[in-house]
Amino acid sequence: MKIVMSVARFLFIICLPCLLLTAAIAGAVNSSWLYTHGFEKFNVRQSLADNGYYLTQADMSNIARGFIRYWDSNEQYISLTVQQQGVSVALFNKDEILHFRDVKNLFRFDYAVLLGTFLYCLIFGLVSIYWDKLRNRRKLAVATIWSGAITLILMLLLGIGTILNFDKLFLYFHQLVFTNNFWSVKGNMLLLFPDGFWYDTMTCLLISIAAATLILVGLSWYYLERHKEKNPLLKP
Repeated sequence: MKIVMSVARFLFIICLPCLLLTAAIAGAVNSSWLYTHGFEKFNVRQSLADNGYYLTQADMSNIARGFIRYWDSNEQYISLTVQQQGVSVALFNKDEILHFRDVKNLFRFDYAVLLGTFLYCLIFGLVSIYWDKLRNRRKLAVATIWSGAITLILMLLLGIGTILNFDKLFLYFHQLVFTNNFWSVKGNMLLLFPDGFWYDTMTCLLISIAAATLILVGLSWYYLERHKEKNPLLKP
Protein backbone atom coordinates (compact mmCIF):
# COMPACT_ATOMS: atom_id res chain seq x y z
CA MET A 1 0.00 0.00 0.00
CA LYS A 2 2.89 2.36 0.73
CA ILE A 3 4.20 1.90 -2.82
CA VAL A 4 0.73 2.50 -4.26
CA MET A 5 0.37 5.75 -2.32
CA SER A 6 3.87 6.86 -3.37
CA VAL A 7 2.99 6.30 -7.03
CA ALA A 8 -0.36 8.02 -6.56
CA ARG A 9 1.37 10.99 -4.93
CA PHE A 10 3.88 11.21 -7.79
CA LEU A 11 1.02 11.20 -10.32
CA PHE A 12 -0.65 13.97 -8.32
CA ILE A 13 2.49 16.08 -8.52
CA ILE A 14 2.47 15.62 -12.31
CA CYS A 15 -1.28 16.10 -12.75
CA LEU A 16 -1.64 19.33 -10.78
CA PRO A 17 0.36 21.50 -13.23
CA CYS A 18 -1.64 19.98 -16.10
CA LEU A 19 -4.86 20.76 -14.25
CA LEU A 20 -3.87 24.38 -13.69
CA LEU A 21 -2.74 24.85 -17.29
CA THR A 22 -5.81 23.28 -18.91
CA ALA A 23 -8.14 25.12 -16.53
CA ALA A 24 -6.52 28.44 -17.45
CA ILE A 25 -6.83 27.66 -21.17
CA ALA A 26 -10.47 26.61 -20.79
CA GLY A 27 -11.19 29.81 -18.90
CA ALA A 28 -9.54 31.93 -21.59
CA VAL A 29 -11.35 30.12 -24.40
CA ASN A 30 -14.71 30.90 -22.80
CA SER A 31 -13.98 34.47 -21.74
CA SER A 32 -15.88 36.89 -23.99
CA TRP A 33 -14.04 39.75 -22.26
CA LEU A 34 -10.70 38.43 -23.48
CA TYR A 35 -11.93 38.51 -27.09
CA THR A 36 -13.61 41.89 -26.97
CA HIS A 37 -10.76 43.48 -25.01
CA GLY A 38 -8.29 42.26 -27.61
CA PHE A 39 -10.49 43.44 -30.48
CA GLU A 40 -10.64 46.91 -28.95
CA LYS A 41 -7.00 47.14 -27.87
CA PHE A 42 -5.64 46.21 -31.29
CA ASN A 43 -8.23 48.22 -33.24
CA VAL A 44 -9.52 45.14 -35.04
CA ARG A 45 -12.59 46.96 -36.37
CA GLN A 46 -10.35 49.30 -38.35
CA SER A 47 -8.27 46.39 -39.65
CA LEU A 48 -11.43 44.66 -40.85
CA ALA A 49 -12.70 47.90 -42.39
CA ASP A 50 -9.45 48.19 -44.34
CA ASN A 51 -10.23 44.68 -45.61
CA GLY A 52 -13.76 45.64 -46.69
CA TYR A 53 -15.71 44.53 -43.61
CA TYR A 54 -17.48 47.40 -41.83
CA LEU A 55 -18.61 46.22 -38.41
CA THR A 56 -20.08 47.82 -35.31
CA GLN A 57 -19.02 47.23 -31.72
CA ALA A 58 -22.10 45.04 -31.33
CA ASP A 59 -20.92 42.96 -34.28
CA MET A 60 -17.58 42.42 -32.58
CA SER A 61 -19.32 41.25 -29.41
CA ASN A 62 -21.41 38.85 -31.50
CA ILE A 63 -18.25 37.48 -33.09
CA ALA A 64 -16.76 36.84 -29.65
CA ARG A 65 -19.90 35.01 -28.53
CA GLY A 66 -19.98 33.13 -31.81
CA PHE A 67 -16.50 31.76 -31.21
CA ILE A 68 -17.41 30.62 -27.70
CA ARG A 69 -20.59 28.92 -28.96
CA TYR A 70 -18.59 27.14 -31.63
CA TRP A 71 -15.88 25.85 -29.26
CA ASP A 72 -18.54 24.39 -26.96
CA SER A 73 -20.86 23.03 -29.67
CA ASN A 74 -20.91 19.81 -31.63
CA GLU A 75 -20.45 21.65 -34.92
CA GLN A 76 -17.40 20.54 -36.88
CA TYR A 77 -17.00 23.74 -38.88
CA ILE A 78 -17.44 27.32 -37.74
CA SER A 79 -20.04 29.44 -39.50
CA LEU A 80 -19.80 33.11 -38.63
CA THR A 81 -21.49 35.68 -40.83
CA VAL A 82 -21.82 39.45 -40.65
CA GLN A 83 -24.24 41.85 -42.24
CA GLN A 84 -22.81 44.07 -44.98
CA GLN A 85 -25.27 46.44 -46.65
CA GLY A 86 -28.14 44.14 -45.75
CA VAL A 87 -26.40 41.02 -47.05
CA SER A 88 -25.13 38.17 -44.87
CA VAL A 89 -21.43 37.63 -45.64
CA ALA A 90 -19.19 34.80 -44.44
CA LEU A 91 -16.38 36.05 -42.23
CA PHE A 92 -13.86 33.28 -43.01
CA ASN A 93 -12.64 31.45 -46.08
CA LYS A 94 -12.36 27.66 -46.46
CA ASP A 95 -8.78 27.37 -45.18
CA GLU A 96 -9.55 29.49 -42.13
CA ILE A 97 -12.58 27.33 -41.35
CA LEU A 98 -10.41 24.20 -41.55
CA HIS A 99 -7.90 25.78 -39.18
CA PHE A 100 -10.61 26.59 -36.64
CA ARG A 101 -11.67 22.94 -36.81
CA ASP A 102 -8.10 21.96 -35.87
CA VAL A 103 -8.10 24.52 -33.06
CA LYS A 104 -11.40 23.17 -31.77
CA ASN A 105 -9.92 19.67 -31.64
CA LEU A 106 -7.08 21.05 -29.50
CA PHE A 107 -9.57 22.67 -27.15
CA ARG A 108 -11.52 19.41 -26.92
CA PHE A 109 -8.27 17.68 -25.95
CA ASP A 110 -7.67 20.42 -23.38
CA TYR A 111 -11.13 19.81 -21.90
CA ALA A 112 -10.48 16.07 -21.73
CA VAL A 113 -7.16 16.56 -19.92
CA LEU A 114 -8.81 19.09 -17.61
CA LEU A 115 -11.56 16.65 -16.69
CA GLY A 116 -9.16 13.73 -16.20
CA THR A 117 -6.66 15.63 -14.06
CA PHE A 118 -9.43 17.30 -12.05
CA LEU A 119 -11.02 13.95 -11.20
CA TYR A 120 -7.68 12.42 -10.30
CA CYS A 121 -6.60 15.33 -8.09
CA LEU A 122 -10.04 15.43 -6.47
CA ILE A 123 -10.04 11.72 -5.67
CA PHE A 124 -6.44 11.77 -4.46
CA GLY A 125 -7.17 14.80 -2.32
CA LEU A 126 -10.26 13.26 -0.75
CA VAL A 127 -8.41 10.01 -0.01
CA SER A 128 -5.54 11.96 1.53
CA ILE A 129 -7.87 14.03 3.67
CA TYR A 130 -10.08 11.25 5.01
CA TRP A 131 -7.74 8.22 5.16
CA ASP A 132 -5.04 8.16 7.84
CA LYS A 133 -5.89 11.82 8.20
CA LEU A 134 -2.92 13.53 9.85
CA ARG A 135 -0.16 11.68 7.97
CA ASN A 136 -1.74 11.81 4.51
CA ARG A 137 -2.93 15.39 4.85
CA ARG A 138 0.63 16.42 5.60
CA LYS A 139 1.89 14.44 2.60
CA LEU A 140 -0.80 16.02 0.41
CA ALA A 141 0.43 19.47 1.47
CA VAL A 142 4.05 18.49 0.74
CA ALA A 143 3.10 17.07 -2.66
CA THR A 144 1.21 20.27 -3.48
CA ILE A 145 4.26 22.37 -2.64
CA TRP A 146 6.55 20.27 -4.83
CA SER A 147 4.02 20.31 -7.66
CA GLY A 148 3.63 24.06 -7.23
CA ALA A 149 7.40 24.51 -7.42
CA ILE A 150 7.47 22.58 -10.71
CA THR A 151 4.60 24.66 -12.05
CA LEU A 152 6.24 27.96 -11.12
CA ILE A 153 9.52 26.91 -12.74
CA LEU A 154 7.69 25.99 -15.95
CA MET A 155 5.78 29.28 -15.92
CA LEU A 156 9.02 31.18 -15.35
CA LEU A 157 10.66 29.47 -18.33
CA LEU A 158 7.65 30.15 -20.54
CA GLY A 159 7.57 33.74 -19.32
CA ILE A 160 11.23 34.24 -20.19
CA GLY A 161 10.66 32.68 -23.61
CA THR A 162 7.65 34.92 -24.18
CA ILE A 163 9.55 38.07 -23.27
CA LEU A 164 12.71 37.22 -25.21
CA ASN A 165 11.21 35.89 -28.44
CA PHE A 166 7.46 35.32 -28.42
CA ASP A 167 7.24 35.18 -32.21
CA LYS A 168 9.61 32.22 -32.45
CA LEU A 169 7.91 30.47 -29.53
CA PHE A 170 4.53 30.99 -31.20
CA LEU A 171 5.87 29.66 -34.51
CA TYR A 172 7.35 26.54 -32.90
CA PHE A 173 4.06 25.88 -31.16
CA HIS A 174 2.12 25.93 -34.43
CA GLN A 175 4.68 23.78 -36.21
CA LEU A 176 4.47 21.26 -33.38
CA VAL A 177 0.71 20.91 -32.98
CA PHE A 178 -0.58 21.47 -36.53
CA THR A 179 0.06 19.23 -39.53
CA ASN A 180 -0.87 21.89 -42.10
CA ASN A 181 -0.28 25.59 -42.76
CA PHE A 182 -3.88 26.76 -42.54
CA TRP A 183 -2.96 28.74 -39.43
CA SER A 184 -0.97 31.16 -41.57
CA VAL A 185 -3.46 31.79 -44.42
CA LYS A 186 -4.36 35.41 -45.08
CA GLY A 187 -7.85 36.52 -44.19
CA ASN A 188 -9.95 37.92 -41.39
CA MET A 189 -8.62 35.34 -38.93
CA LEU A 190 -5.23 37.05 -38.73
CA LEU A 191 -6.92 40.45 -38.51
CA LEU A 192 -9.12 39.35 -35.62
CA PHE A 193 -6.24 37.75 -33.76
CA PRO A 194 -2.98 39.65 -34.38
CA ASP A 195 0.26 38.61 -32.69
CA GLY A 196 -0.30 41.13 -29.91
CA PHE A 197 -3.56 39.42 -29.00
CA TRP A 198 -1.75 36.11 -28.46
CA TYR A 199 1.07 37.77 -26.54
CA ASP A 200 -1.45 39.28 -24.13
CA THR A 201 -3.31 35.98 -23.88
CA MET A 202 -0.11 34.13 -23.04
CA THR A 203 0.70 36.74 -20.40
CA CYS A 204 -2.75 36.38 -18.83
CA LEU A 205 -2.40 32.59 -18.79
CA LEU A 206 1.00 32.70 -17.12
CA ILE A 207 -0.13 35.20 -14.50
CA SER A 208 -3.34 33.33 -13.69
CA ILE A 209 -1.57 29.97 -13.41
CA ALA A 210 1.19 31.45 -11.24
CA ALA A 211 -1.38 33.16 -9.00
CA ALA A 212 -3.41 29.97 -8.53
CA THR A 213 -0.23 28.03 -7.84
CA LEU A 214 0.95 30.51 -5.21
CA ILE A 215 -2.42 30.29 -3.46
CA LEU A 216 -2.24 26.49 -3.32
CA VAL A 217 1.38 26.53 -2.17
CA GLY A 218 0.61 29.19 0.43
CA LEU A 219 -2.31 27.22 1.84
CA SER A 220 -0.23 24.04 1.93
CA TRP A 221 2.67 25.79 3.65
CA TYR A 222 0.29 27.32 6.17
CA TYR A 223 -1.11 23.86 6.96
CA LEU A 224 2.38 22.46 7.47
CA GLU A 225 3.30 25.33 9.75
CA ARG A 226 0.23 24.70 11.86
CA HIS A 227 1.08 20.99 12.06
CA LYS A 228 4.80 21.48 12.16
CA GLU A 229 7.28 18.65 12.52
CA LYS A 230 10.95 18.39 11.81
CA ASN A 231 11.87 18.81 8.13
CA PRO A 232 8.36 18.13 6.75
CA LEU A 233 9.48 18.61 3.14
CA LEU A 234 12.01 15.81 3.49
CA LYS A 235 9.50 13.31 4.86
CA PRO A 236 8.79 10.31 2.60
